[in-house]
Amino acid sequence: MQYLKTYLDRITDRGNIKLAESISKTSEEVGNRYIKNFSFSTHEIGLLFGNVQSGKTGQMFGIMCKAADLGFPVFVLLTTDNIVLQQQTLSRVKSDLEGFCICGETDAGLFAENSLIQPAIIVLKKNVRVLKLWANIFNSTGFMKGNPLFIIDDEADAASLNTLVNKDRQSSINKYLDAIKKASSSSLYLQVTGTPQAVFLQTVVSGWHPYFTYYFQPGDAYLGGDFFFPIEGKPSCVSYVDTLSRPTREVVIRHIVVSSQILLSNGKVSNCLFHPSVRVFVHEKVAYEIKKEINWCIENINGDFKAGIARLYDAITPSKSEKVEFSVLFDKAKELLLSGSIKILIMNGKNHIENSEYESGCNFVIGGNTLGRGVTFPSLQTIYYTRTSKKPQADTMWQHSRMFGYDRDPGMMMVYIEENLYKLFADINSTNNSIIAQVEHGIDAVKIYYPNGLNPTRKNILDNDHVEILSGGTNYYPFYPDNDSIEDINKILEPFADTEPYYQVSLRLLKDILSHIIPSPDFKLDAFLSVIDTILAEQPTGQGILLVRRNRNIAQGTGALLSPNDWHLGGSFTDKVVLTMYQVTGTKGWDEKQLWIPNIKLPNDTMYYDVIEGND
Repeated sequence: MQYLKTYLDRITDRGNIKLAESISKTSEEVGNRYIKNFSFSTHEIGLLFGNVQSGKTGQMFGIMCKAADLGFPVFVLLTTDNIVLQQQTLSRVKSDLEGFCICGETDAGLFAENSLIQPAIIVLKKNVRVLKLWANIFNSTGFMKGNPLFIIDDEADAASLNTLVNKDRQSSINKYLDAIKKASSSSLYLQVTGTPQAVFLQTVVSGWHPYFTYYFQPGDAYLGGDFFFPIEGKPSCVSYVDTLSRPTREVVIRHIVVSSQILLSNGKVSNCLFHPSVRVFVHEKVAYEIKKEINWCIENINGDFKAGIARLYDAITPSKSEKVEFSVLFDKAKELLLSGSIKILIMNGKNHIENSEYESGCNFVIGGNTLGRGVTFPSLQTIYYTRTSKKPQADTMWQHSRMFGYDRDPGMMMVYIEENLYKLFADINSTNNSIIAQVEHGIDAVKIYYPNGLNPTRKNILDNDHVEILSGGTNYYPFYPDNDSIEDINKILEPFADTEPYYQVSLRLLKDILSHIIPSPDFKLDAFLSVIDTILAEQPTGQGILLVRRNRNIAQGTGALLSPNDWHLGGSFTDKVVLTMYQVTGTKGWDEKQLWIPNIKLPNDTMYYDVIEGND
């Protein structure tokens, strides 16, 4: 049986031709580049990286089918520790994939009875009890000792990594995932996520850093980071709540306008998401405020409410339907209000709501952490995001935003957000684009950087002994350097006279100069070169600043290298890499050689994260 062809035919028969083409491309490229070359005698790990809510499930299924075509007989598909999500995933596997023995968490007997006659797919949630059970099942099943295992870990950065790495222990989920891998003769572990920061910051020696990374592009209709956070500044689909006198009223009226347009145009649902805090009492307070504003709308239905509807009606430009006449839309808005059909749903640990409750009608959904991974809101058109944190984490913020997806109408999207939070999201999007550019340029050591105060991920999964932070705006130079050829550096720097205060040059020239430096251990040359490669991946013609100074009579190991004037001059360039090259006389140390000493400063207000490999 041709598993991939069968799956693609099923998608095509449903009318999703573009999706089938995308899945085919991803599956064939991953299969031919990585799965075909699998040795069937090792344990390897890779990463499938796609944008949040951009259709990773279909891509995962396609890769599984391709792997079955290439000889993998057993697949474990991992979901987050959510019963509903695990059951939804299991149901989707059963409806989409043909020719497999499909097992849930309690189907150990079915798995053993099948005895790999058909390729098996076991859908498990990342729960300690469940993983321990299946680790024992795999270990006790004789045929697994001679067969390879293919593990697909959806949201691999969420719970799978070792949260006790800095205590020299192994967290339970991480331990049992290891046990499941080792129960087979060989394994290919495919991490899947839209927020790979934590994965890239794992060490190779930990066993959780990917050997390969594949990024798949989203489809044409996808609204992602660049739509909401473009380089050129705030788009019209974003409104700063700081500038609104009554933000909740504004959100309520706008969402009623959008919902009326959608429901009048044969749409089934229109959702609005409030994400204010993780605290339950705040969710209840917001629900009360929304209800109060809905009552105000009813009380002022033919007065101020109608004026508000008219103002926001003029602001929408639907692209997926023809804009209805104002009078028709206003009648629908009144119907929504007076019929009591508008739903206010609180979604948190205290209040569980079913998917069906926000799959139709006009809804306001309020929540905290439960609005994160795996939860998809159809036709999410309006978002009110004010959640703040003293120590914000990029991957958590990105997953909780929920604004990205395919079924949004770009002409009616609106995100209400505080200006400082918008800046954080824009910074996260910038780094996401940098990660994508590095992966697409084939850079193995992907570098991650964020502004001061924004952490890439939670700290308990980063090995403190191996993750180093380079601070932008700080001057770094080696205490005990050497040059592989002073003459070669002289030749490169010959065109740059001391009489000029500085030169703007290509970052590639700075790399060439640094290639002749033999650093002392205190100067992380490889890390600096990787940062420059990161910038070049996004900006192939990237520019830096070069300062050249000769005959400097500086003593070795006495503190700052730069003169006050050069320190101030270099510091004036806040958004560029600045390389200052000092040629010392060699009369005060430096092995009595006229060495060239580099001083490098990375762009200001940015923290660059670097993984240092090596044994403890």
